[in-house]
Amino acid sequence: MSELLGIGSRVKHPAFGDGVVVKVNVAAYLVSFITYGMKDVGKTYDKWEIVEKVDPVGGVTFNDAEKALIKILRSYNGLEEEVNLGSKWIGGTMSLQPKDLDLKPKVIPIEQFFHKIVMVRVMEQRINSSKLTDEEKVNLQQYITRIYGSLTTFNVLFQSKDDHFKGDSSK
Repeated sequence: MSELLGIGSRVKHPAFGDGVVVKVNVAAYLVSFITYGMKDVGKTYDKWEIVEKVDPVGGVTFNDAEKALIKILRSYNGLEEEVNLGSKWIGGTMSLQPKDLDLKPKVIPIEQFFHKIVMVRVMEQRINSSKLTDEEKVNLQQYITRIYGSLTTFNVLFQSKDDHFKGDSSK
């Protein structure tokens, strides 16, 4: 029988690597893996290593889980700075409406979208700390700079102007 884990427990999965439990369901854990994203793992799964166990308790909020995840990402050097969503966007949604109004729009929480664009910064930090050659790092950095140029549209979401994406100003 596997140990019961609480939100914030750190694990090392043989296939998905390092992760953290972000939600506990009846039969499975929702785990955020640094490399593979969110995955459901059955509560009876016993092939992973429990790096740090948090006892299961009630009343943990999404905010608590998010803070725990940020702490864990920092400990794995996946996130070196805290980048905050502007307060006016918290709890908001983003809607993508197809041209054909008979089709259903796609609505997602702004926090979810914001997390995805901030992950570009995490990718850049990982490239910089990787064992790639200097030439390979420079080539990837050029792509990232171009990506930043595309992401400047979303600077309105950031709480601090210091966190804004800045594209290649030489063009």
